[in-house]
Amino acid sequence: MARLLVEQHLAACVHIAPIESVYHWQGRLHREREFQLSMQTSASRAKALRRTLRTLHPYELPALYVVTPAWVYAPYARWIARSCVPARVPRAARTGAKGATVVRS
Repeated sequence: MARLLVEQHLAACVHIAPIESVYHWQGRLHREREFQLSMQTSASRAKALRRTLRTLHPYELPALYVVTPAWVYAPYARWIARSCVPARVPRAARTGAKGATVVRS
């Protein structure tokens, strides 16, 4: 999932940390080993990132939330912004056989 999010320019970087969670779910106490993903993205890509996470995540109720930092080192913030810009498809690659336009989502 992390690689896909970065490849699609939805996140500039994804930190993956093994964690252990203890929680109640559907009337039972659970203790599970999981992976916590921390994603750095731009404000312009946040909505698409959230939509993609809801689609890809295997949990019925994933813990998705946004943490807005009080301060970010400016060069790092610029790198995130540049990294989250979707790659442009060259004009020649946008047309298919017989000049039909290929639609990208």
